[in-house]
Amino acid sequence: AVGLFATKSAPYSELSGLFYGGGFKLLGIQLLGIVSVAAWAAVTITIAFSVIKATIGLRASAEEEIVGLDRTEHGLPSAYSGFNMLEDDFDTDDYDEETASLITETLEAAGLATPDEAIEVEYAPSQITSAGKPRMTKVEILCKERNLEKLKNALLKLGITGMTVSHVMGCGVQKGAPEYYRGVALEPALLPKIRVDVVVCKVPVQQVIDTAKKVLYTGHIGDGKIFVYDVEQVVKIRTGEEDFAALQDVE
Repeated sequence: AVGLFATKSAPYSELSGLFYGGGFKLLGIQLLGIVSVAAWAAVTITIAFSVIKATIGLRASAEEEIVGLDRTEHGLPSAYSGFNMLEDDFDTDDYDEETASLITETLEAAGLATPDEAIEVEYAPSQITSAGKPRMTKVEILCKERNLEKLKNALLKLGITGMTVSHVMGCGVQKGAPEYYRGVALEPALLPKIRVDVVVCKVPVQQVIDTAKKVLYTGHIGDGKIFVYDVEQVVKIRTGEEDFAALQDVE
């Protein structure tokens, strides 16, 4: 504000500011300085960025954009340490062939599985136990919190209306969520997950498993797990019905 408030009584001041009868001269000198610095910065940065663009490039590669610069440039899973950051889903059907191929290659380079690598598991085809009772099976599904609605709606379409949903914490292959402070790795934290338990008898177990895999698959580590258990007995407290009859209102 020198160009506005300067007075001749101030040391080394030969001109007065606009508000003290000096007119626009001193203010004009200041404005000329501002314009000169702005022009110098614009010309210099244009030259510098042109050189960078012509040599190493200004923009991150497509692979780095998908994985994220926090991870590729700084070795951090996220810039928001302490927050539960959810991974993005990459549906290659939404992209053209070249981009889809690039995404697949990036996911594979990051150690993520593809559907073709899934291991076929054989299940007992019989729905009757050796004791002659209907086979009842508990399917326990661990998944990300945000996928609960998709999984629930898919199970409802199969005819399963009874399920138990729990919020749980845990870690698997990824050893939890690694956190960093100033570039130093801290102890991994447990990740929040959803556990969905269903007991089926009439609905084929394999159909439940295939549906869960299709709904929950993204290719990222941490998609979840499916556990299958034999159930010995089910009793409906209100009516006293057991086993197959006790499950009919939830299948």
